Amino acid sequence: MPSDASALVDRRGVWVIVVAAGSGSRFGGAKQYEDLGGMRVLDHSLRTARSVADGVVLVAAPDRAADQEPDADVVVPGGATRSDSVRAGLDAVPSDAEVVLVHDAARPLATAALFRRVVDAVRSGADAAIPAVPVVDTLWTVDGEAVDRTGFVAVQTPQGFRAEALRAAHHGGGTATDDATLVAATGGHVRFVDGESSNGKITTASDLVVAAARLHHRAVGAGEDPASAGLTP
Repeated sequence: MPSDASALVDRRGVWVIVVAAGSGSRFGGAKQYEDLGGMRVLDHSLRTARSVADGVVLVAAPDRAADQEPDADVVVPGGATRSDSVRAGLDAVPSDAEVVLVHDAARPLATAALFRRVVDAVRSGADAAIPAVPVVDTLWTVDGEAVDRTGFVAVQTPQGFRAEALRAAHHGGGTATDDATLVAATGGHVRFVDGESSNGKITTASDLVVAAARLHHRAVGAGEDPASAGLTP
């Protein structure tokens, strides 16, 4: 739940679209509904989004769109692609929203501080703000050539946008693996902010185990009792 400090955050004009419509084919099921520390994976994302925003739109699979979600203001059914799902969520965002964040529900450990960094970057003039972390693995092309990784970063969500820029980028109905790509393609100014190494995406069952361990470590570091919080290492 939001902390007392988060209550001081200026949420005015900020909406978050949490995308949770995927089928989880690589995971073997709807990973966003799996348990993580006594909550569903998507609950972590929804509650963090709620702590920094005026409103939250959850994009769910069509068969889940009628579910009651107390941490979302609106639940809408997703589309055939991720971009279609984001557009469905964007249609539910009020026209007077100034900043819109798009976050994958499968990244449950993104912190409120990261969300705020993204919002601040948009408010300071960026059309799009995306979290990025250095690439630490050695990279090769499929043709067997090594690549200098110093020129690359790995990007995460939440990604934040001037609402007008995001609507314009999606107006043509394009498809991309993330929304910043669409905004950049329309000439929008994209700014990087510091991402978080713990903000991993849950893709496989082992990723869920890693996320649970990180959540446990975070609770211990905050002086909480993992057992009473329902967290297991």
